[in-house]
Amino acid sequence: MTYSILVFDPETKQLGAAAATGSLCVGGWVLRGRVNVGLSASQGAAPSTFWRDDILDLLQQGKAVEEAVNTVTNADQGRESRQLAALDSKGNAAAFTGSKNTQIALAQKFKNGVASGNLLAHENVISDAIAGYQEGNRHMGERLLSALHAAQESGGDSRGLMSAAMLIISPKEAPIDLRIDYSEKPLTDLSALYERAMTGEYRDWHLTVPTLQNRERGLD
Repeated sequence: MTYSILVFDPETKQLGAAAATGSLCVGGWVLRGRVNVGLSASQGAAPSTFWRDDILDLLQQGKAVEEAVNTVTNADQGRESRQLAALDSKGNAAAFTGSKNTQIALAQKFKNGVASGNLLAHENVISDAIAGYQEGNRHMGERLLSALHAAQESGGDSRGLMSAAMLIISPKEAPIDLRIDYSEKPLTDLSALYERAMTGEYRDWHLTVPTLQNRERGLD
């Protein structure tokens, strides 16, 4: 009972994910990512906590994203109650939506990304999320927030929202991993948390943390 978006920016090499739901703790339940590997969003009526990492394991082994999604979902007898989206480190996407997910449930691929959702107010929620992300040439985090806000303005999760999350990973920077686990206005709170994380002393410290490209960073 969630909507999510996974994206790749070919200019910055960043991978970004965002999700919101009418239940608790969407970031912990849904989103996973590995630098230079990809992203996953495992959701649905009865989401599998194994799918998130299983798909990344296969991508890390070199499987194509479509093959990886088929491998993970076909092996699970409960797949019809689940939904999975995946994106590799080059922006190739694949998705699966089981037939027993609470309607309206669908996924839509686009250039360098994929968006998916279930228990949606209507089908346009996903296309509106994509349009929100694609508006303007801003920092990925701002575009992810625009996607979540656009989806909710379009109707979003038909129950309303309780939690929201964002994950941005890059070889050049430590992860931006932000979660609002419970709130009456999670998108507003996530936007405020993002603003705090990208400014001031926290941001200055964040830019000194070791990265995949510089594991010795911060020792000076």
